[in-house]
Amino acid sequence: MDELVNKRINQVIKGDQDAFEEIVTMFQHRLYHVCYRMLGNPQEAEDIAQEAFVRAYVNIHTYDQKRKFSTWLFRIATNLCIDRIRKKKPDYYLDATVPGTDGLNMYSQIAADGDLPEEEVERMEAQDRVQYEIGRLPEKYRTVIILRYMEELPLQEISDILELPLGTVKTRVHRGREALRKQMGNM
Repeated sequence: MDELVNKRINQVIKGDQDAFEEIVTMFQHRLYHVCYRMLGNPQEAEDIAQEAFVRAYVNIHTYDQKRKFSTWLFRIATNLCIDRIRKKKPDYYLDATVPGTDGLNMYSQIAADGDLPEEEVERMEAQDRVQYEIGRLPEKYRTVIILRYMEELPLQEISDILELPLGTVKTRVHRGREALRKQMGNM
């Protein structure tokens, strides 16, 4: 196929316009699909694909026949698509007033990053409940649970702090979790 394309390109360089029509026929569908995937708009993709063929025709003398023609053509189209995307103006501005509202602007339509107020309250209530239930644990379990899960200390460090064997710390963490789970019930 590359030989046929190079043959047609040589004919175009010599002035045979019909030879370029054959090149267009070979690449038009693939080129359109590349443009469509980049732009997401069938009319714009068609326009850019056509513009890419025009540019390729006008600049055919700059094409290096040692390289693939499709790569050169797709690079032209890709650059045109990127230019089109950059030049596109947004359909709205964040400062613009939203129609049908009492002066709300587009900023008010942007989703908040944080939790909804109800979710935040539920999370805080759950934390309070967990804190309360940890406070009700026997001291030997409460201490290891706080150090392990609230302070996120490794088991060996807890063992060193409490001057207890590592096995004892592991047992207390396990039993403290189980006791907490029973106290919490179905939360």
